[in-house]
Amino acid sequence: MSGFVEKPEPVEVPGLVHLHTGKVRDLYRNAAGELVMVASDRLSAYDWVLPTEIPDKGRVLTQLSLWWFDQLADLVPNHVIDTRLPEGAPADWEGRTLICRSLTMLPVECVARGYLTGSGLAEYQQSRTVCGLALPEGLVDGSELPAPIFTPATKAAVGDHDENVPYEEVARQVGAETAAQLRQATLAVYSRGRDIARDRGIILADTKFEFGLAPRENGSGERLVLADEVLTPDSSRFWPADEWRPGRPQPSFDKQFVRDWLTSSASGWDRHGELPPPPLPEEVVERTRAKYIEAYERLTGLAWS
Repeated sequence: MSGFVEKPEPVEVPGLVHLHTGKVRDLYRNAAGELVMVASDRLSAYDWVLPTEIPDKGRVLTQLSLWWFDQLADLVPNHVIDTRLPEGAPADWEGRTLICRSLTMLPVECVARGYLTGSGLAEYQQSRTVCGLALPEGLVDGSELPAPIFTPATKAAVGDHDENVPYEEVARQVGAETAAQLRQATLAVYSRGRDIARDRGIILADTKFEFGLAPRENGSGERLVLADEVLTPDSSRFWPADEWRPGRPQPSFDKQFVRDWLTSSASGWDRHGELPPPPLPEEVVERTRAKYIEAYERLTGLAWS
């Protein structure tokens, strides 16, 4: 069993139709048919959306994504139309709301890996492959790969695991041409993000992207558009470069404090049981918030306010 500990009621805003409440974001449609995406302060771990929020997390994810969209604009278009607050929206939506193009979303989590860890490590230890791609012998947790690899996954519903799939399955689902475009765009965006992060003392170990299709302005078919969030601590593994030591789990700029507490005796929670996780202690909340803000400040060079 997993999902939301308690699913929040959507905020009602005149002129907006609520479409979906996800793990982190709430999605609405405005009168023009555009999507209004609101990043909450919710946090998920071990397939549960936790009962405790992390203050400022929604704003950090939104503002960091906007910064990255600017860095990537020459590689791939993105879905953002406007950052102004919709009329009638609550004041606390400020800084965490995006008005976006409505896209035909592709049913693929586009994952790029430059380092071996997580589910990729688990598969490698069994078969020396990741998503069917053969890798050299002798790699360990945290090893840098010879070159970044595209390791797609199928999108899962809230509470379910995304499932790694071979590239051939992506081509079967979306067509060979679109699959090739997804792989090329994913690796190009990852490589740009990796290089920018490296200059700031951060390793981008892996990340996931979502893409959709939009009609071209000249009417000649459709083009690939980067959607959702991009290169945030929720969608990526960021490691401090000066602490990178292959052969062990790496310290990271994300919710690791939360995972560590939930699996410790202090929480009293069994992640393999049926009961939902308990509320987080204030110290864990504050340390997690500080990590998100540190990631934003180190990557962008801007002070958080």
